[in-house]
Amino acid sequence: MRFPVLTGNTKVMAICLGVALGMVGMAYAAVPLYDLFCRVTGYGGTTQIAQYDPDQILDRTINVRFDANNARDFPWQFEPLQRQMRVQIGETAIAFYRVTNPTDEPVTGIATYNVTPFKMGPYFAKLECFCFTEQTLGPGESMDMPVLFFVDPVMADESRMDDVHTVTLSYTFFSASDSRARNLAQRQDSVAGR
Repeated sequence: MRFPVLTGNTKVMAICLGVALGMVGMAYAAVPLYDLFCRVTGYGGTTQIAQYDPDQILDRTINVRFDANNARDFPWQFEPLQRQMRVQIGETAIAFYRVTNPTDEPVTGIATYNVTPFKMGPYFAKLECFCFTEQTLGPGESMDMPVLFFVDPVMADESRMDDVHTVTLSYTFFSASDSRARNLAQRQDSVAGR
């Protein structure tokens, strides 16, 4: 079978069509590739999800700060019950956040998270977290939510981490009906390997 020889405008149109199809293919591949990149590198403060406690606790300590935010127009009151704590690297610790629905109707929210500095992402591991799970609070209802975490002892082997003495764990609550928040939470959920 012989293929027709492309000339002039037909050749330009075929090249443009090929470029357009290549761009569409790259757009579909971008999200899974970015998610894989974040999971492997901890880029953007993506924390790790751990299945078990580390087997060693080091003498080195790190200060963990806790931050709570709401998306614009989200009505909940959201705060950490402790502003910071000092933990040994490898030590399993628990922190609590409190949410309150001050409205007169039920509200459902979903939380996303990150850590700073971003290079701490691969070393900050959560064993239990309220992130990515829809939370519904009735009128005037409050709830305390735990975060069980540790800083991976592998961090001590990395010379680029020697300057890190403080890490901030930050959560943001969005309305569960906010499709952008749901997509972000699903992306972070897949990046975290859950």
